[in-house]
Amino acid sequence: MDTWSDAEDEAQQGETCPICKGTGFVHPLLPSGKPDFSRVVACRCIRKESDRGHQARLEQYSNLGSLTRLTFANLFPQGRSGNPDNQKRFEEVYEAAKAFAAEPRGWLVLSGPSGCGKTHLAAAIANERLKHGHPTLFITVPDLLDHLRSAFSPDSEMPYDESLDQVRNAPLLILDDLGVQTGTPWAKEKLDQLLNYRSNNELPTVIVTIAPISELEERIRTRLSNPGLSHTYVVEEKQPSVEYTGGLSLELLKSMTFDNFDWKRVNLLPEQRQNLEQAYRLALEFAKSPDGWLVLQGVNGCGKTHLASAIANYQLQAGKPAFFVVVPDFLDHLRSTFSPDSKVSYDQLFESVKTAPLLVLDDFGEQATTPWAQEKLYQVINYRYNARLATVVTTCCSLDEIESRISSRLVDPRLSLAFNITAPDYRSDLRSNRRNRRGSKRRQD
Repeated sequence: MDTWSDAEDEAQQGETCPICKGTGFVHPLLPSGKPDFSRVVACRCIRKESDRGHQARLEQYSNLGSLTRLTFANLFPQGRSGNPDNQKRFEEVYEAAKAFAAEPRGWLVLSGPSGCGKTHLAAAIANERLKHGHPTLFITVPDLLDHLRSAFSPDSEMPYDESLDQVRNAPLLILDDLGVQTGTPWAKEKLDQLLNYRSNNELPTVIVTIAPISELEERIRTRLSNPGLSHTYVVEEKQPSVEYTGGLSLELLKSMTFDNFDWKRVNLLPEQRQNLEQAYRLALEFAKSPDGWLVLQGVNGCGKTHLASAIANYQLQAGKPAFFVVVPDFLDHLRSTFSPDSKVSYDQLFESVKTAPLLVLDDFGEQATTPWAQEKLYQVINYRYNARLATVVTTCCSLDEIESRISSRLVDPRLSLAFNITAPDYRSDLRSNRRNRRGSKRRQD
């Protein structure tokens, strides 16, 4: 039984069909009179269109845009990773995606780091369905939420209810970038409604997420990991890395190691050289076995950032991840996540820093001391203090200049070792060496 009546055949050409709302596709009715969401048929308003016009309507409905170029034909079956384990994993996901494209049933969930090929696989599924005349809707979660918000506008071409219905009843829905949306209560509610509806009706869905499924919110995680509905695949295991937020150039931080740390600076007083060597050995021991907190104090240029970077890079060489944060820039990043254009949600960035196995907080105390900034930093410090997570802090401030509820944790001898580097700014050595070279050159002349 069709979902339309003969009256709709009388709609004038160019008008929006009242049945399919301009999509060109409808669900037939079951004997009970309810829509059969497992099937889709062409609406009468497009039955007489040419094949070319029908395909154009399919592509317009799909929302793929430039992603129509991403197909199985131009996707490497083993992916682009040089790691044999990741190549084997990608080949398995590639075959699963092709099988899903041939017969979409249940949910296909793809997770993995940026650039591993998740979106290409999802777009290839959409394009394969389109090639065989089956409607598919592809949309990123941030764009979907923006679209739903805009539907509340008086100028919106489609009311909110129709916009939501079009997405949740799509014959095949592909949601890209799940987990990067702004985590507002409204956004969480809308996303939960959509996933709950499609889960209850077992509608074919592809979900792509950069975040591990274990890190998603519980209500989303339980649906995505439901063995009766979802088939989940990790496209590529994320390799250990040092993640940087702000500060010095990435290449400069990567180059700072224990091997190129100069603790024997010739212009230092003996006691300063001894102090710098002690700082070097403390940092090296911490890098070998990060446990508790290491707080490095001293003036700008004394070497504390170099030692902190060396710790992070040492861990990377050992195959373990680290997070390097320049505190003022981190707070700027947090503020920027409230922008509608942000590709990273506030919750995602904040949780990544708060829970990192090894965290370096560089330039602590240099941030603007607003109540908001102080509260965010306290939340990070307090969480890591209670969880006993390995942390390195560098600061130019004396501890009595830092807010008491934070400084009391930084100096707790049960967890933290605070060390004051007395060496002066190494840039004074560079200036002295340049003067000496110029003087030597003049004497030779």
